[in-house]
Formats: sequence, C-alpha cells, structure tokens
Amino acid sequence: MKRFIEGRSREQGTLLPECLDDYICEDNPVRVVDAFVGNLNLADLGFAGVAPATTGRPSYHPSVLLKIYIYGYLNRIQSSRRLERETQRNVELMWLTERLAPDFKTIADFRRDNGTAIRNVCGQFVELCRQLNLFTNAVVAIDGSKFKAVNAHDQNFTRAKLEKRMRQIDECVERYLKAMDTADRQQPDIAEARTTRLKEKIATLKSKMTRLKEIQGQLEAAPAGQVSLTDPDARAMATSNSRGLVGYNVQTAVEPGHHLIVAHEVTNTGIDRRQLSRMAIQAKEAMGTQELVAIADRGYYNGDEIVACEAAGITPVVSKPMTSSARSEGRFDKEDFVFDHATGEYRCPAGSRLIWRFARVEDGHLINRYWSSDCPRCAIKEKCTPSDYRRVSRYVHEASLEAMQQRIDRHPEVMRIRRQTVEHPFGTIKDWMGATHFLTRSLERVRTEMSLHVLVYNLKRVIKIMGTDGLMAAMQA
Repeated sequence: MKRFIEGRSREQGTLLPECLDDYICEDNPVRVVDAFVGNLNLADLGFAGVAPATTGRPSYHPSVLLKIYIYGYLNRIQSSRRLERETQRNVELMWLTERLAPDFKTIADFRRDNGTAIRNVCGQFVELCRQLNLFTNAVVAIDGSKFKAVNAHDQNFTRAKLEKRMRQIDECVERYLKAMDTADRQQPDIAEARTTRLKEKIATLKSKMTRLKEIQGQLEAAPAGQVSLTDPDARAMATSNSRGLVGYNVQTAVEPGHHLIVAHEVTNTGIDRRQLSRMAIQAKEAMGTQELVAIADRGYYNGDEIVACEAAGITPVVSKPMTSSARSEGRFDKEDFVFDHATGEYRCPAGSRLIWRFARVEDGHLINRYWSSDCPRCAIKEKCTPSDYRRVSRYVHEASLEAMQQRIDRHPEVMRIRRQTVEHPFGTIKDWMGATHFLTRSLERVRTEMSLHVLVYNLKRVIKIMGTDGLMAAMQA
C-alpha cells in the first residue's frame, strides 16, 4: 500500500464549480480590494477615463486597472509585464477583474497617467482608518529611509567623481602610449597585433572622455551639483554603507497604536533636517486632530522646524545631537551653563554671570551672545575654554528647544517608542520591494509607486487588526 498522498489523473474528467466565485473563499483579501475600490468615487479622486468616450475603441474602466495594481502590490507583483501574465492565469485576479486581461502597456500607462489620483487613493484609505477610530492616540513617529532608484552608482556623477574618472582615463591613455613604444621593439607580427589592440583601447578611452566632457557641461548647469543619467531625479545619498546609494529619501509618519502609516513623502534630498514640520503637519491633517505629538530622531533637530511645529499646534519631541567639541575634549559644554529667564543671563559652573553683549543674524537666525568679564581670573578656566573669554550663543527661540529637552528628560521612553514604531514599516516595505527597490523613474512616478506600497501596507495592517469580514462590513456600513 502506498504511503503518499496521490493526485488525480490529468485525463480524468472533473466537475468544476459552476461559477468563478466558488473559487474565492469568503475571507480572501481579494474581496476587500474589490469592496474598497467599488466604494471609491474615482472621478472625484482625479482618475482619467471614468466617463467613456462616445467614439473610438472601448477602454478599460479605471477601477479594473486600479484593482490590478492593488492586488499586484499586495502580492509583491509590481511589474506591468508580470501583472499581464497574472491576469491570464491567476484565478483570484480573474475573479477580481471579471476575466479582463489588459496588456502590459495599458497597465503601465495607467500608473504613469494617474499618479496624483493613485496617491489620493492612498490618502482615502488613511481617511477610512480615521473613520474606523484606528488612530487611538494623537502621536506619530517620523523617520526617513533611503530607497534605491533605477540608477547605478556608475551612472551618477558629482564634480569630484567626474574629475577622478577623467584623471583615471588620462592615466590609462598615458600607460597605453608607453606600451605602444615598448611594442615597437618586439617582433613585427607581435608588434602589429599589440599596437592595433592598444590603438583600439585608446580610441575607446577617448570616446569615453568626450562623453565625460559632455556630462561635465551638464554638471555645471545642474543646481544640485549631481547628474544621474538613468533617472534624472535620483541623487547620491549617504547611508550606513560607506558607499551610500543613488536613490530617494522616503519620509513616513507612523502612529504607534497600530503602526499605520498616516503620511508619507518621497524627496531627493539626502538629509532629514528640513522635513519635520512638513511631515508632522501632513500627519495632523490626516488624523484630523487638533493637537499632535511628533517624535523624531536627532537627524531632524532644527530650531526653525521645531518652532514651525509649535506654531501649527504640534508638540515636537526630537533628541538633541551630541556634537560639542568642548565636551569631547574634556571641557564644559553649553549644557553646563544655566540660563536664568528672570535676569536674562547665564550662570557658569564657577558661579559667574554671563551677561548679554550683542545680537546678530547668522544664517538667517537671530543669535544673542553672552560672556563674563571674570574669565581671565577664573580658577577653572582651563576646564572651560582655551580663549580669553568663554562666549555662549543663544538662539532667539532657545526656550522652545529647552522645553523640548525637558520633555525628553521627563519621558525618556518616547525615543524607544519612536524606534519600535517607525523602523519596521520600512523594513517590511523594502522586503516586499526586493533588492531593486523602485522600478519607476523620475520623482513623480516614484511617489506614485511609493503610495501603492503604503496603501497595501496599511491595507494588510487593517486586515490583520479587524479581519477580512470586519473590514468589509465597516466599508459597506
């Protein structure tokens, strides 16, 4: 007797279900996709082609193509050619599209031509989450992560990289010319073969040099100081990897209750210093709250951004970077000088008063300067400064920065909450995307692609929280 589970003969006739719906179980997520898209007003969201043309060949309704993309990203199928194949062999996708099978060009053009509308769909799902009371606390964690673009390192140029490449070519040409002189002293047949080969290499290098000079002209006209040949909007960015990557900086605001992404943005700026207020304001609007606490790491520490958050009714919590050279050299740093709001003066570790001397504008910021006349006679001056006087600068909005630091000192656990909240969505999405990360080119199309990833990430989270039946009941209510 055989001890294996055996399949049925391929020649055996079978009685298949009478309708395609029998293949899709009731708790299949594909039913959620169908219900969600069916409840959207695609015309209000900005989709083209909702109203059919009176002449010409009939087109696919935008809802069909939107369902294909949501299903594809939900199942890690992002390529338009792979989606075309899936519509012809995937039973779930056949059920979702009612057996329609658009070609890959139609699928790709839909994503290209409806970028703003697709991003609006992502916002619409965040609105649904808000209506379902999934944003339990008015708190978000903000962070950024670098995603690779469709642009190799060798196809990105800065001035330093271009000069290095041109210098290498000059060195290679010089080395080949010397090799040609050496080849002339060989036997005639060997000399001719080597000379021909070296001339071909030199010609190739000269054509590369001509191309690099053309890129040099583009680089001089580029405001960002970079030129990317494959994706013109991609930028070289520093990462924990010493080489960095060429790509985009994706910003997200994640609420800590259910780890849902309430706001996101794609930029080609490699640093996060100027992103805090914009992301916090977007998150506040998406959550529909009057007050919000925005937690971020020290990469977002910027006085103007913190003041802008407070002006918008947002309480920022950003850890301060430890960049004091005095502290690293064993001397007192600014934290050792206490400001007295009543007198408007600083008190140093030796007990002397640092009085206000003057104010000036530095990098667009009003800075007040303080120092004491007791410095030359101070007994612990060597622990304070190597200069004649220890001068302390105070930003005009320094009180806001001090109040924020006091909040962190009272509740140090908030930074752990930030790390536990905002890190794993990036890891999850990058795992779905694979090693190539983004598949599209240009900032606008990359933003559309990222919105699809955020949409399906939130969709999976809500299905996990509420279940398929619960979410569908909520959408139909």
